[in-house]
Amino acid sequence: MPIAGHLYLPDRPGAGPLPAVVVGHPGAGVKEQTAGTYARRMAARGFAALAFDAAYQGESGGSPRGLEDPAQRVEDFKAAVSYLGTLDAVDAGRIGLLGICASGGYALSAAGGDLRVRAVAAVSTAEPARQFRFGADGAQDPAVFRGLLEAAAAARDAVARGEDPGAMPVFPDTVEQARALAGQHGVDGFEYYRTPRGRHERSARTFAWESVDRMTLHDAFHAVPLIGPRPLLQIVGERAVTAWMAVEAHRRATGPKELHWIEGARHVDLYDRPQYVDAAVDRLAGFFAEHLAAV
Repeated sequence: MPIAGHLYLPDRPGAGPLPAVVVGHPGAGVKEQTAGTYARRMAARGFAALAFDAAYQGESGGSPRGLEDPAQRVEDFKAAVSYLGTLDAVDAGRIGLLGICASGGYALSAAGGDLRVRAVAAVSTAEPARQFRFGADGAQDPAVFRGLLEAAAAARDAVARGEDPGAMPVFPDTVEQARALAGQHGVDGFEYYRTPRGRHERSARTFAWESVDRMTLHDAFHAVPLIGPRPLLQIVGERAVTAWMAVEAHRRATGPKELHWIEGARHVDLYDRPQYVDAAVDRLAGFFAEHLAAV
């Protein structure tokens, strides 16, 4: 299955093999959005940075389109590490992972099982199983999750009968609906993905229904204790309703760990708001410079 990515390199010809960072996008995102923003900025700080589209999404291959498969998402990170290791411009012994939102959870899982990864960081960490079961703020009515599982089960039956199961909408049609469903967090996501602020033609409007039970059965935090003794950095907005997930991952970590708070920021602010992204990149660059240093 071909995986599409954009490789960003520092504007320093002949600098020698570089430390590298793999950058994963949020759920529903593509490499041209916040993952590309962070990859470009990391390249400006002296790193090779690879932003890629998840399998089944964006310009990557895979069918059905719009499938969010956590196990494959973890494999995508590992495949990106393998690819970077083949490049003369990259030092294969100095590769780190950076995940944003859902990719933050997936990056932690990938790093736990792949010892080629020297260091791992996450921005606005989200863990899909927890978010689907408990909501972004951890306070979702259990009936919502039950309804999603019922719809996913009905879709699998439809496929077995040779029928079109349709797809699960990722965002509502209006900002008012987004607010009613998820408050300000829903509004922030809607404004980023559905307005000129961050909209991209290839970002996911729907997910294949089978994404639901795949996401809810995969625990991306299960592997967090395996990251140690390698270092873990998580960058979280102090006003993010999703911060409870980063706090849980931090508690599970066994090696050097840091939970870095960005004052005034909500979850989606760290996707593209310059003052918050600048602050996040400053900390990320320092973290990876320290832990991907030549030995």
